[in-house]
Amino acid sequence: MDEVDESKQMVLQIGSALKKYRKEKNMTLDDLAELTGVSKLTLGNIERGETNPTLAIIWKISKGISLPLLALFRSDNPVSLYRASEGLRFSNDEKNWIIEPVFKSNDIEMCRAYLQPNSSYHPEGHHVNTTEIATVMTGSIEIQVNEEIYTLNQYDTISFRADCPHSYTNRTNSETVLHISLKYGF
Repeated sequence: MDEVDESKQMVLQIGSALKKYRKEKNMTLDDLAELTGVSKLTLGNIERGETNPTLAIIWKISKGISLPLLALFRSDNPVSLYRASEGLRFSNDEKNWIIEPVFKSNDIEMCRAYLQPNSSYHPEGHHVNTTEIATVMTGSIEIQVNEEIYTLNQYDTISFRADCPHSYTNRTNSETVLHISLKYGF
């Protein structure tokens, strides 16, 4: 399957999962827009598969409906294989932070994350009571949690409350690869 087909499939999958969630909760698009802070027009376009939502929009939806991010990418297949740099990939607007889903369950999700050289990523706060666990696979990174900065090198791991301000900074001239797990507390 080529990259365009995979991208379209991803968009359709997100839209289908979002519409299913909304219908199960007997919500209108107006209700969902109020809950998530995403416009009714954008939500409708996502449900119909007419737009490829950004990572920021997907996070707003996930947080607004208290649903793990990767739950919007449901799969009925009992075996899921996620190869590095293949399949689903999401990036921020600056294209310097890329995540790839690896695993999801009801309250845990894992992804690979790539931070480009000499760049930073400042995510929005995650769901309340979410724990983030990040392990550096290649490179090194500075992770700021609240006001404290932690420098991690290859195979170092950090765990912190992800609903507080945090950021990732790669001060090297090489891409940094992380393995990130999110444990939701709802």
